[in-house]
Amino acid sequence: MRRAGLTTERLTRAGAELADEVGFDQVTVSALARRFDVKVASLYSHVKNSQDLKTRIALLALEELADRAAAALAGRAGKDALAAFANVYRDYAREHPGRYAAAQLRLDPETAAASAGVRHAQMTRAILRGYDLTEPDQTHAVRMLGSVFHGYVSLEMGGGFSHSAPDTQETWSRMLDALDALLRNWPAPPNSPTTHTG
Repeated sequence: MRRAGLTTERLTRAGAELADEVGFDQVTVSALARRFDVKVASLYSHVKNSQDLKTRIALLALEELADRAAAALAGRAGKDALAAFANVYRDYAREHPGRYAAAQLRLDPETAAASAGVRHAQMTRAILRGYDLTEPDQTHAVRMLGSVFHGYVSLEMGGGFSHSAPDTQETWSRMLDALDALLRNWPAPPNSPTTHTG
């Protein structure tokens, strides 16, 4: 491939493809240079270093995920929205394991604030408003959903559920049912007037 065709966007997308093939941890400027059959130095006018490349891949992944989630959520509410949102993350992780890992990269506050990660939080909160959750319960629920979705997907992708029945899709569906029921009957905090029985 010709060096003249290299751009920051093209290198970022190639890095994302490489992440899906060999793992996000293995993505470096050197590995990307080998992919394009160019010298490492020729890439430094487009990306600063391997960390900069990884950050750009993370931002790309967050953007792709946000776009998918927004499309999936259009016209949905309640459990339908919850399931659509969850399925976007699971499907993306299956299709793009390296990019999904990149989306978990810790970004500095300024970069994070300008990223599509903000859209993810906004969409999650929009779903939760359909369950009539207010603060601070909404934030607790955002953290819970993120933990459950990411935890399940990570364990599933790592083969943690592959040695026993039932099928993981059945468990996933049951889990979404349980989350929907929990959100509809969100528990009051301990010692609140609504839970006091004394």
